[in-house]
Amino acid sequence: MNGEIEPETSSSWLGLDGRGVLIAGAGGIGSACAKAFIGGGARIVLVDQDQARLEATTKEIHGPCKAIVADLSVATSARMAVKQATEVLGEIDIFIHCVGINQRKPVLDVSEDDWTKVLRINLDSAFWLAQSVGRSMVERGFGRIIILSSVSGLLAHPDHAPYAASKGAINQMMRVMAREWAPFGVTVNAIAPGYTETDLTMDYLERDGNRAKLQKMVPVGRLGTTQELTGPALFLASPHSSFITGHVLYVDGGRTLV
Repeated sequence: MNGEIEPETSSSWLGLDGRGVLIAGAGGIGSACAKAFIGGGARIVLVDQDQARLEATTKEIHGPCKAIVADLSVATSARMAVKQATEVLGEIDIFIHCVGINQRKPVLDVSEDDWTKVLRINLDSAFWLAQSVGRSMVERGFGRIIILSSVSGLLAHPDHAPYAASKGAINQMMRVMAREWAPFGVTVNAIAPGYTETDLTMDYLERDGNRAKLQKMVPVGRLGTTQELTGPALFLASPHSSFITGHVLYVDGGRTLV
């Protein structure tokens, strides 16, 4: 269970049949979303700068899925990826941004390269992709944009300064996009996961008893899974969320309550 949407039940109520979906990031969350959306009847384009990761993910997906390799932190490359995805899908109805890295260091140890790299990959890619996708959505009068944020955009976690800055900025960027594009039928929302087992966190979780430490900080007493993020993503992409925009949905087991 764990919140995963089964393919045989999802397409009957989600209203995603035939929708064109661009997913940026082919890692754990992006891969889980791709499988869930294909189960919901959508057509998928996955874009990532890591070709090996793209190939691994597409092999696991049983359904219409095209892979594009691109450095999404560069504006021209992001725009080209959107152009290629549009050529494949015809129209991009739904855009999901799952790109992100972290550099766990105390503030005094963060280098210029650390700061720039995290902001470019996490924030710049989200802006350039959403801007490019949003332009065509505004012209058409319809679209759903979902950006992966984090509880770190709200909470002051030590050793997370660049990452937290990128996620806090994503939340505000998302709200401005939502405000500007609402009159044109485009909704923009963010999903903020709590402590979740992903490609990004696995090495950290397996060191120094970190898994047990984090579990104690979560009211439900455990970490989240990537599958538990697919239900919220499917909902925000569906017609059932048409009156929701500019919202950060915390999927964190109650972490932001304590």
